[in-house]
Amino acid sequence: MDGRLERGEQTRRLIVRRAAEIASAEGLETLSIGRLAADLGLSKSGVFALFGSKEDLQLATVRAARESVVSEVVRPALAAENPLWAVIELWLSYSERRVFPGGCFFSSVRPEFDSRPGRVRDEIASLGREWEGLFERLARDAGLPDPAQLAFEIVAILDAANANSMLYDDASAYDKARVALRARIAMPTGTEINVATPNDTSIASSGSSTT
Repeated sequence: MDGRLERGEQTRRLIVRRAAEIASAEGLETLSIGRLAADLGLSKSGVFALFGSKEDLQLATVRAARESVVSEVVRPALAAENPLWAVIELWLSYSERRVFPGGCFFSSVRPEFDSRPGRVRDEIASLGREWEGLFERLARDAGLPDPAQLAFEIVAILDAANANSMLYDDASAYDKARVALRARIAMPTGTEINVATPNDTSIASSGSSTT
């Protein structure tokens, strides 16, 4: 029974990783149990048994995307000497490396649900507040003035870098974001923290399950 449960959990992780890849480029509403089953060579009944409904699948996908960001960006950044800049740098690398095919997963799915009440919207909104709250806390810890305003501006600049890089195929958007954020945080050029990033750009092999 333990082996069966473990296989079920592995299958579930495989499904939500694939779902996150699709949703980052095409949106959460495009997800279907039939498509995921076909993509992964699984039975529709087996996928349905693991999630039960499209909404449950969407929620699991959002949480998997969060865990991916936590694993690749937040945890290593919090161990850095300057965690505020480390989160910024790691996230820019995360978007630039296309860990998700559509760039930032949350930038892709927020417009779908920003005016649609329900559990999925509530989850996305909660994680957005969590993400902005992280920057606010790190700014406060660093002794920077008006941490809430600074956090808002950091998130806006990061979103703009991701959007411009995707829409215009403009890799320079990330360097422009760095310049803007250095100026905003009053960090002289050359004082950025170099952070190690994973070489594998695929969420499917990142080993993570989730702004």
